[in-house]
Amino acid sequence: MIALALAGCSRRGEIDPTGGIVSVRSACPTAAIPAFTGDVTLFNPPQSRDAAAIDVVANMTDLRSTCTDGEQFYTEATFTVNARRTDASAARQVTLPYFSVVARGGTAVVAKRVGQVVLDFAPGQYRASATAKAGSYVSKSAATLPADIQQKITGRRKAGDADAAIDPFAQPDVRAALQRTSFELLVGFNLTQDQLQYNATR
Repeated sequence: MIALALAGCSRRGEIDPTGGIVSVRSACPTAAIPAFTGDVTLFNPPQSRDAAAIDVVANMTDLRSTCTDGEQFYTEATFTVNARRTDASAARQVTLPYFSVVARGGTAVVAKRVGQVVLDFAPGQYRASATAKAGSYVSKSAATLPADIQQKITGRRKAGDADAAIDPFAQPDVRAALQRTSFELLVGFNLTQDQLQYNATR
């Protein structure tokens, strides 16, 4: 039997008193960078897509998040933007927009904000870095599994019982509840459609 800790401070991999292994499901939203949104390429002229016209290339890295528990879960994500330019002849400031989205169940966007990260290139320097952050609030009640679903997952089962061989996670109502209470804080560059297509096809 696997005992699932739905909240609290149990450590992953601990053996519980029944001999099961504790697996932790945190109700805090996780932070991630969606595919194709962690990089951005600026061209000069903007409409060109030739390699020789690449002006600035930037990428997001070192994404980290913390979660504060209260009446709401507050998740704060910090990340670094590293950029490289092709012309280092003069000082230059480049401002890049980024988004932060709260997604529910992996598909539904429940909130979105757009911020800006500013990169300062010194004269003669090809590279610049900057840090930025994003935050989200999620209601604890919305992110917590209902008591009946928790019971289905954590209830003890004995050999010979009718439900002993049934995986609770395979039950449709459990799967639906897990999806409904799962939240993510997604962060990425706020790309134009052309920029997104470039990232997806290069």
